[in-house]
Amino acid sequence: MANKVKEAWSQGRAVVNGWLAIPNAYSAEVMAQAGFDSLTVDMQHGVQDYLSAVACFQGMQPHAVTPMVRVPWNEPGIVGKVLDAGAMGVICPMVNTAEQAKQLVSSCRYPPEGTRSFGPIRAGIYGEAGSYFATANKDVAVIPMIETQEALDNIEAILDVPGIDGIYVGPSDLGLSLGLVPKLDREEPEILKIYERLLNECGKRDIAVGLHNGTAAYAKRMIGMGFKLVTIGNDSGLLLQAARVAAAGARGEGSEQAARHSQAGSQREPGELRK
Repeated sequence: MANKVKEAWSQGRAVVNGWLAIPNAYSAEVMAQAGFDSLTVDMQHGVQDYLSAVACFQGMQPHAVTPMVRVPWNEPGIVGKVLDAGAMGVICPMVNTAEQAKQLVSSCRYPPEGTRSFGPIRAGIYGEAGSYFATANKDVAVIPMIETQEALDNIEAILDVPGIDGIYVGPSDLGLSLGLVPKLDREEPEILKIYERLLNECGKRDIAVGLHNGTAAYAKRMIGMGFKLVTIGNDSGLLLQAARVAAAGARGEGSEQAARHSQAGSQREPGELRK
């Protein structure tokens, strides 16, 4: 099964990505009908494990969205399992060196390009196991996260690793690494300059750049800047924002107060509990 995210990138189009923190097939099914191009199961900060990720994939499957996963760490075992379960893209946190990037690529690719073990227990649903093997190395998107000063120091070497399809910027951890507060939708000049640098370096290598955003308006602006994968909050955050607006409206409270609550929630780290 062709990866529609990679197809979009090859055509120069940006992808709007949803983020699944809720470990439930039904909520994934709902999100799959919301208009997103792809949905990413968050196994790092979301309330997700392997079985809930599989359930989310099952909820997505009848719909035209590309299933992806943010794995909890750069570890070959879990990378292989989510790919066998049907993930078409792997977003991996805290990739700070070229060696770590090479390990990620190796975990995602079958020999001779990598060391992934063969056993697509569920991915074969997208085609017989033999046809899956023939195209998996080409179809799976490998996306390391760039979110520390160390990664920035090594960015050229990371991007030069064969097999990297895109990078994904984590604004909160990036801010922490630079001595700033963790948040999304950053406006600090030094952060925007980093974004420009990443877009420039990736553009030289035909590598897509992704970013986690707190609001649709900021995501749209980042697409205009050149980002090719934009995520807006996560399912639990979007649910909370809509629920707050509805509750405030029923009480006759001003839209400004509801919007303020929603904006505060949207700026928290994906997966963080909203209060």
